[in-house]
Amino acid sequence: MNRNVKELISQMTLEEKAGMCSGLDFWHLKGVERLGIPSVMVSDGPHGLRKQDEQADHLGINDSIKAVCFPPAVLSACSFDRDLMHEFGDAIGKEAQANDLSVVLGPAVNIKRSPLCGRNFEYYSEDPYLAGETAAAFINGVQEHHVGTSIKHFAANNQEFNRMSSSSDADERTLREIYFPAFETAVKKAQPYTFMCSYNQINGTFASENPWLLTEVLRDEWGFKGYVMSDWGAVNDRVAGLKAGLELEMPSSNGVYDKEIVEAVKDGSLDEAILDQAVERILNIIFEYTDHREEQAFTLEADHDLAKKIAAESMVLLKNDSILPLKETEKIAFIGEFAKKPRFQGGGSSHINSFRVSSALDAVSENANITYAKGFPANDDIYDETLAKEAVETAKAADKVVIFAGLPDSFESEGYDRTHMRLPECQNRLIDEILAVQSEVIIVLHNGSPVEMPWLSGVKGLLEAYLGGQAVGEAVADILFGKACPCGKLAETMPYKLSDNPSYLSFGDGKNVNYQEGIFVGYRYYDAKEMPVAFPFGYGLSYTSFAYSNLKINKTEIGEDDTVTVSVDVTNTGDMEGKEIVQLYISDQTKAARRPIRELKGYEKVSLTPGETKTVVFTLNYRSFAWYNVGIKDWYAASGDYKILIGASSRDMRLSGNVHLTAKKRLPIQVHMNTTLGELLADERTAGYVAHFKKQLEGIFGMSSEGDKKEDGDVAISDAMNHAMVACMPLRNVVSYGMCGKKELLDMIEKMNQL
Repeated sequence: MNRNVKELISQMTLEEKAGMCSGLDFWHLKGVERLGIPSVMVSDGPHGLRKQDEQADHLGINDSIKAVCFPPAVLSACSFDRDLMHEFGDAIGKEAQANDLSVVLGPAVNIKRSPLCGRNFEYYSEDPYLAGETAAAFINGVQEHHVGTSIKHFAANNQEFNRMSSSSDADERTLREIYFPAFETAVKKAQPYTFMCSYNQINGTFASENPWLLTEVLRDEWGFKGYVMSDWGAVNDRVAGLKAGLELEMPSSNGVYDKEIVEAVKDGSLDEAILDQAVERILNIIFEYTDHREEQAFTLEADHDLAKKIAAESMVLLKNDSILPLKETEKIAFIGEFAKKPRFQGGGSSHINSFRVSSALDAVSENANITYAKGFPANDDIYDETLAKEAVETAKAADKVVIFAGLPDSFESEGYDRTHMRLPECQNRLIDEILAVQSEVIIVLHNGSPVEMPWLSGVKGLLEAYLGGQAVGEAVADILFGKACPCGKLAETMPYKLSDNPSYLSFGDGKNVNYQEGIFVGYRYYDAKEMPVAFPFGYGLSYTSFAYSNLKINKTEIGEDDTVTVSVDVTNTGDMEGKEIVQLYISDQTKAARRPIRELKGYEKVSLTPGETKTVVFTLNYRSFAWYNVGIKDWYAASGDYKILIGASSRDMRLSGNVHLTAKKRLPIQVHMNTTLGELLADERTAGYVAHFKKQLEGIFGMSSEGDKKEDGDVAISDAMNHAMVACMPLRNVVSYGMCGKKELLDMIEKMNQL
């Protein structure tokens, strides 16, 4: 429909324009009936619709419509499957059209800085590349139906404690490399209709009124075109927020902040053009939806089947000592109430009122020989002697035992963080008691974030089901009995214990949260430390096996404008059809900056029949090799060598190759009296200016000629020490050593700074 939005805005009163910048109520935007501007509805929806009409709330206290609960992000990200995430988004977009919802509030791409964050089950990964690629695929699927997404929570919202007031204090490089890229990728590959700003402050400025965040980075650098809305209740100063780039306040403030906007325009403290621009951005998205309303059936049954497919393709087999898959002829004991009442989603604003939930106990074939013992409750930490005894006896009589363990609802939720990584003590105790009488034990975990596993070495099988959505039982049963071949891989590292986590000493502070670990988040930290972990990032087993071969890199010498094509052959060497997730990591060998030893820069999921080989292809560009240099306010990759690593996890590299990058971009020279000789000698532009100082110092220190060696013995001052002292010597010392006058040195510094 042809419509002149600017003309429409010109017909609105100042009060109507201010009113468009806040919600009508909890879930609706205002309309202007006389001008044909409709009121539209938004809803939580990252993994299912939580549409509320009456008794609306933000934290999932009151019921919403019956809907499909798809697997939450903690599980779906483990699919490493862009096509599957697009299909997921496509279903959500159709469901939204069927229920007249203009925007679904998601996906959530905040980085998993710590296993303790209470909302980690809603977030994809500890890795920004995986989170961004996953989000972009989902967003494109949703928005093909002209239903908007609201990617959230922008930015650095990585804990729940004091989330509405605390400040996430991180340097710009950390923000740019870890906490921003998932949002950036989503803008550049999917252009979400809306962004949701986070509650927290960033380095002392609320996200809701941060012009650097909402305008300079989001719009000017990345090219975002839609509107920014607040998280529910995230507005601190409405007029400052509007100036910074926050178009829509949610929910309604009952007109309080609308009046502040009107008064600010009238007294001249707010340019009305800023208000007009905000209204235009909001109206463009409203009409994008209303002009493309689709007749859609709410296909609950079909979407339940899709939820099962996503769950089965995402669950991660972590351990299998020749115990899985199960056979129907075996006598199997299912123990733990989660087998009957699975925990399949988290608590809070994303909680779905599922129209159906499947349990593993109900989903197994009627031909299977299953006995069940409750053992422990699903929603409490109570050790019951009678239940435990029954479970132990049931386990003793079985051929194999499957224990369904996990975290109760109260252990993790929006609104608060976990205080530890432990399972309920009643579960750990019963697992130990069963292991004392039965060696054939498999654990199925229902959890929204990693847990400590003190019994890990004693069990033969471990399936990480995470929070699997409403079809979790069917997916688990299919994997346990081999009807589905497990193919998910971990989107986060599982440490042995909480204190291993890099944010352990600073996570959860109440006012200023210091991101002291910087860029070393998740596997970037664990792998650099060579720290033992329970299971590494990107890890997952299959019922078949895969071999990698024939790595090809189309260019070994590249420049900044080049792309690199990398290909590798993958062969299914087992006897079952399965899918492998091939991961590409880059390792910077230049030593130009402190960087992780390897970083994920590509992944592909490939399906193979037994004996089949397929070629997986990756494309890399300059950004794939770069890090964010705050000095130049841009991405930078130094000239030098880079390793391209092909692996099955962050710690299982199968093939490697090298490329040499020659950079055009030069870091600016900033020489001063305390610049070291080592720094200047390492830069070809300045090395010639100071080479004679190095030679004179070698003579002063009595250093041996190249190729000569001093006699071994009790030498107080070694050549190694002298070389180090020369490299670390500031320029000012060449004056004090009498090698140069101060004015001469200052003139030399000026010349070097002009290079």
